[in-house]
Parts: sequence; structure tokens; C-alpha cells
Amino acid sequence: MRSCIQCRQTFGTDSWICPACGFAPELLGGFQCFAPELAQGNSDYDPKHFRTLVALEDNSFWFQARNRIILWSLSRFFPAVRSLLEIGVGTGFVMRELRRSFPQTRMWASDIHIEGLQFAAERVAGSVDLLQMDARQIPFRSEFDVVCLFDVLEHIQDDEGVLKELSCVLKPGGGLLLTVPQHMFLWGPFDEGGFHKRRYGTNELERKVKAAGFDVLVKSSFISFLLPVLYLSRLRSRWKGEYDLHEEQNVHPTVDWVFRILLSTEFRMIQAGLRFPMGGSQLLIARLRDQA
Repeated sequence: MRSCIQCRQTFGTDSWICPACGFAPELLGGFQCFAPELAQGNSDYDPKHFRTLVALEDNSFWFQARNRIILWSLSRFFPAVRSLLEIGVGTGFVMRELRRSFPQTRMWASDIHIEGLQFAAERVAGSVDLLQMDARQIPFRSEFDVVCLFDVLEHIQDDEGVLKELSCVLKPGGGLLLTVPQHMFLWGPFDEGGFHKRRYGTNELERKVKAAGFDVLVKSSFISFLLPVLYLSRLRSRWKGEYDLHEEQNVHPTVDWVFRILLSTEFRMIQAGLRFPMGGSQLLIARLRDQA
């Protein structure tokens, strides 16, 4: 069901005009905008990063490793997904692969920034419904089989409020798929430049997800084998007082090959059922708890 963000009336038409109060989202850049005041800039992210990401993602060992674990997670735990929402689609790098892997699924994706949606639209070529919105006020109720946020929740101050909102957006028994940066001892210029509000503690996300009405199916760190390298990189950036994403991703081809082998091995171990307690990132898969 669609939900009016002004009066919270739910309705089942294909129109975004609320039949109760007449509210309709603005149209900016060809996208339905539910939070237009945040569409060009806000304190949660700097849209200048989108152009940097587009240049890096396709050849990055890190982004490719994350995509691999995301696609496996969705296939393994929610193979029958028929409707999916990705919040914080960014440049569409993940959504492009989700679209390819699940061609029969109705897919929606949102971002708070118009600039990100413009890049995403180029990558998904009209095969995904894109809209601009604030994750604290989602214009759906009981609509999706799965909702995904990939390295998004750390940008939002009220992460617990967003998780509660997600529980209202999912159908009964619906799935939640999250990745977040982990361990505050890795905090530094990278997080500050990325407008992060936090890096998650080992059990912090699980606690918040459960409090929002979900049962956790899987929790595991990843980017675990590279944690020592990541820690040294963060120490170096603290010493320099700045962080360069291009520099961290632009490694020697031999080093890149080694990193890919390590992350592939780590992925196969997670597939086999091993759960890592520490790592640069955390994967969490949950299901909406039965309220009966």
C-alpha cells in the first residue's frame, strides 16, 4: 500500500495523489520527491561523492566483494522475493546487479539526493522505480518482501527510528538486509568525510534491529581478512589528517589480486556457515517478527 507522508492515509491506487488530503509529491529532475528540502544537500551525505564512486566501483575489490555477499544473502534467505526496496541506492551499483540477478522481482529504489538518483537511472535504464525520499518517512506500508540498506544506516542520526519505520514498510514476515561499517577503533577522516554518525559495535546493530521488531537470521563481519591492512590505513589517514578514497582503492595489481583472493576465501567460508566476529563491515539479515 502507498502511504501519504502528510496525513498517513494508506491507499492502493497507482497515483501518488492522496485521496484523503490531496497531498502529492513534487517532481524534480523527473523523480517523485517526498523530501524536496533534502534533495540537493543535507547533513547526512555530500553528493559530490557520487561522481567519485561511479569512477571507482566497477573495478574495486571492496565494492565487488560486498556485491557478492549481498547477492548470495538475498538468494540464500529470500529466494522467492517478488518486491524489493533498496534505500540509499546511491549510484545504482548494487541495484544494477540485483536487477540482473532477480529479473522477475518488482524493484524500487530511493535516495535522499537527486544527484545519486540520476546516476542510478543511467545504470538501471528504467527497469527500477526510483524516487527521492527521507528514510525516516517512507511513503509505503506493508508493501515489500525485502528492504535493503547497504552502508546507509550509519549516515542517519536516528537509526533506531528508521529501523522502526522499515518494520512498517515490510509485509508480514518480510526480510531486512543490511551492511554497515564496523568498529569505532577504525574511526577517522574516512568516516568524517563520509558524514558517518557512527561505526557499529559488534552487537549494536543486532540489538537495535531486534528492538525494532525483527528476528536476526544471520550476523557476520566481513572484510575480516583485510582488517589489519584496513587498520593501518586508518592509522595513516589519522596521522595525515585526511583520507583519499582513490589512494586506498588504487593498489598495485599484485596487491589487488591478493586482496581479491583473500576476500573470495572469506566469502566461501561465510557461505559454508562460518561467522566472523570482527571485520571492517558487518552483514545482518533479519526477518520481521510475527506480531500474533
